[in-house]
Amino acid sequence: MNPLRSLALVALLQIALALPAHADDLARIKAAGVLRIGTEGTYAPFSYHDETGRLTGFDVELGSAIAQRLGVDAQFIEGKWDGMIGGLDMNRYDAVINEVAITDERKLKYDYSTPYLTSHSVLIVASDNTSIHSFDDLKGRKTANTLGSAVGRVAAAHGAQVIPAASFEDSIELVIAGRVDATVNDSLSFLDYRKRRPDAPVKVVAVDQSAGSGDHAAVLIRKGSPKLRAALDDALARLRKDGTYLRISQKYFGRDVYQ
Repeated sequence: MNPLRSLALVALLQIALALPAHADDLARIKAAGVLRIGTEGTYAPFSYHDETGRLTGFDVELGSAIAQRLGVDAQFIEGKWDGMIGGLDMNRYDAVINEVAITDERKLKYDYSTPYLTSHSVLIVASDNTSIHSFDDLKGRKTANTLGSAVGRVAAAHGAQVIPAASFEDSIELVIAGRVDATVNDSLSFLDYRKRRPDAPVKVVAVDQSAGSGDHAAVLIRKGSPKLRAALDDALARLRKDGTYLRISQKYFGRDVYQ
C-alpha cells in the first residue's frame, strides 16, 4: 500500500477514536467515510435482491443517494426486521432505511429524519374470499405479518391473531396457501407486487383511510445526533429539489410517493 495512503488511513482512525463516546454520529460518519445503513434485503420493492443477487430497491437507491449527498459511501448491512431497530442500540449501523414508519413509541427512543414517503395499510385476502370485506372482519381471524411491524399492529388492533412471517412475499404466500385468512400490509408493497405478479390470486378489499392513518416513513437514527439529523434532512431536501427522488420514485412505483 502507498505509504501516504497508509498514513491517511491511520489519521482518520485516530480522529474517529478521539471522538467523545457520545459525539454526534455525523462526525463519526464523516471520519469513517461510510454511512452504515441497516436494511432487510427481503422487502421488495424497498430493499431486496434482484435476479443477479444484487441488493437493490427504492430504499437502497435512496440510501445510496443520501450517503452521496453527505460526501461518504453507503454500506448496507442486512438483517431481519424483528431485530433491525435494535441494531442501532448495538451500533451495528448508523441509520435504518427500510420504510420505517414514524410512531410515537419509537420517538421516545430514536430520532427520525423528515418523512420521505407516505403509504397506507391495506387489507389483502385471497381472490376467492367472500367473508372479509373490512378491517372489522379481522376479529378472530389469522393474519400474516412481520413481527413488530406497524401493519401487524393494525391487524392486532382489529382483533386478528398475527402469525409471524419473514417478509411481505411470505405473508402473501401464506394467504394464497390458505394458512391465514388475510394480511394487513403496505399499499406501496402491494402496488409493486401486483405489477410483478398480475395473476396472483389475491385482492385488496379495504384501505385504511381513517384520519391520520397514512404511514410516514423516515430515516431512523439514534438520539443525540442533531447534526446528523439536520444533514439527513438537508440531503433529502436536495434530492427532492434536483429530481433524484422523483426519478427513483417513478422507477419503483410509477408515481411520486412523497405524499
